[in-house]
Amino acid sequence: MSASIDRDAAPEPGERTGPRFGNPYLLLAAAALFWSGNHIVGRAIGGHVPPIGVSAIRWLVPAVLLWPWARPHLKRDWPAIRRHWPAMLWLGLTGGALFTALQYIGLQYTSALNVSVLNSLVPVLIVGTSATLFRDRISPLQFAGIAVSSLGVLIIIGHGSAQALLQLQFNGGDLIIVFNMLVFAVYAACLRLRPPMHALSFIFVFAVLSTLLTAPFAAVEFWRGARFEIDWPMLAAIAYVSIFPSVVAFMAWNRGVELIGANRAGPFLHLVPIYTAVFGTTLLGERLAVFHVAGFGLILAGVWLASVRPSTAS
Repeated sequence: MSASIDRDAAPEPGERTGPRFGNPYLLLAAAALFWSGNHIVGRAIGGHVPPIGVSAIRWLVPAVLLWPWARPHLKRDWPAIRRHWPAMLWLGLTGGALFTALQYIGLQYTSALNVSVLNSLVPVLIVGTSATLFRDRISPLQFAGIAVSSLGVLIIIGHGSAQALLQLQFNGGDLIIVFNMLVFAVYAACLRLRPPMHALSFIFVFAVLSTLLTAPFAAVEFWRGARFEIDWPMLAAIAYVSIFPSVVAFMAWNRGVELIGANRAGPFLHLVPIYTAVFGTTLLGERLAVFHVAGFGLILAGVWLASVRPSTAS
């Protein structure tokens, strides 16, 4: 099976994919913003919540909240959902249940710095996965964009010092994160398998499947004694991860990939360390250094190069 990088997620003419909303670049940048916030919140609540339990709740809440708005679209889209249920199940498993659970498990054992390093692998993994599964090709500009933005990420992480990068230490939690980055790359590449349906229908079914696939493991976690430490900050954290990194970010990401393809969308994930650094300077009072500015410039340049539409596709 072959698909070009421009058509790899595009719907066929006449497909119902929901409102034709948004600029793909703004949508992908917004998705990275909310996922950056999820990393911060996930690290903050690590050790205070059962990781699989919070993963199940993260998808249960959107399923309940979206039902009134998704219901009329589901009636029209149900034949397509039934016809393509293996694809929906696969997307719910990779992008929802497995990716979310492994993310919170990994955040309990590794540092924010290491997560930033490993997150920079995703664009490369998306390209490799797309080439392996669908024989996609990548243009020289897109390859250059991934390389330039990756260099910017490494400059920020190493504070402008190669020695600091060489001194990074990794643990078992990092292996979980690496595998999870590959899981997300598979989800991003396979989004082209999404059946023709309204965006609200898709995210509702996606949330339901993610909840059902995660719930048995959350039950085992609860049976083994894991409990939530309920207070107002915890409820606020759960509300955030249930709405913004889940519904808003996934809808924005899915639409962005639909418009420009997974390979060109991948480098936008390099914006995550930019947002993290901005949050650190504005919310935590950290200083903005020269290496931040240099890294930001390279990341933005790389994202621009990678998002340029190729003149030809095969």
